Amino acid sequence: MEAIAKSFIIQISTITASLSYCYLISSRIPKGIYRFISLIPILYIFTILPLNCSFVLPTAITFSFTTWLTNFKLIRFAFDLDHSPFNPSDSLVRFIIFTALPINSETMHPDHLIKSSPRIYQLKLWIQIVVLSVFIKIVLGYHDQVHQKLISFIYGWVLFLLIDIVTAITNMILFLTIGLELEPSSYHPYLATSLQNFWGRWNLLVTNTLRLTVYKPIVVSLPHRKWAPLVGILASFLVSGLMHELFVYQLSRAAPTWEMTLFFMLHGICVVVEMVVKRVVGGGRWRLPGFVGWLMTMVFVVVTGVWLFVPPFVKGRVDVKMLHEYKYVVNSIKSKYSQIYV
Repeated sequence: MEAIAKSFIIQISTITASLSYCYLISSRIPKGIYRFISLIPILYIFTILPLNCSFVLPTAITFSFTTWLTNFKLIRFAFDLDHSPFNPSDSLVRFIIFTALPINSETMHPDHLIKSSPRIYQLKLWIQIVVLSVFIKIVLGYHDQVHQKLISFIYGWVLFLLIDIVTAITNMILFLTIGLELEPSSYHPYLATSLQNFWGRWNLLVTNTLRLTVYKPIVVSLPHRKWAPLVGILASFLVSGLMHELFVYQLSRAAPTWEMTLFFMLHGICVVVEMVVKRVVGGGRWRLPGFVGWLMTMVFVVVTGVWLFVPPFVKGRVDVKMLHEYKYVVNSIKSKYSQIYV
């Protein structure tokens, strides 16, 4: 635990110093290629920063928030791709907060505090922690007795719950300290009635980042082209696949298998086909019956996830590392609890 705390302090210090450089130096360079060049050292630092973590969960959090979300924000900042909340005309503290964290756009202004009750976050968080614990106990206790495909399915739910739990904890901390909240991590993806709808619900932090950094610039650069949105979607899925390959490497330190890239490109192609069919058949309004669309979507996501998405984590023994860390944390908490109350 002390090693995790020390690593956390190093991470925060590095991020703060790096973003201070962006605010004090890079913001004074005209937007475009020269500002981007000035940011290359920071992009590199944020890319290798997770490698300094020796545990799976801290590595995953550092990669998600820094290597992915913050780096992509800095690319937007370099070329001024949109009216971003991380404006260099604001204070240094505000610049760091809004660049390092995916703050909800509805709570950007200091006079607009969130109205959500922390009790809602607490209730949802405890429910998710209980469900996560049940899934992990199943894996720990019945790993050899349960079919590997079912274990892979459970791992998919574990990933979904971990994303929501980390976001919920961060949300509670932000709410209690500065009255702001993160963008939602997901919106009930298990209720999606089409593949396009699923990716509009799943991992919204990444979806919004790709939309602003990849999809939107491509569409803007190809005006009056009907196929521009389709190219933007395929490019977004390709970038997502490559970033997930890097993510798995950061966690496992194993060479990429390219299954992640195949998974996201397969989904990207299917989303494009779905959009074309909707456009041709019903002018963009055609839909399958609700239950049929939901069933087909869930089957496709589960089958392709078990086939392509989960195996890289298993091959890199990320799942084993995660389970060992889970047991270590639980045992540490039990030990501290027994020392206090015994």
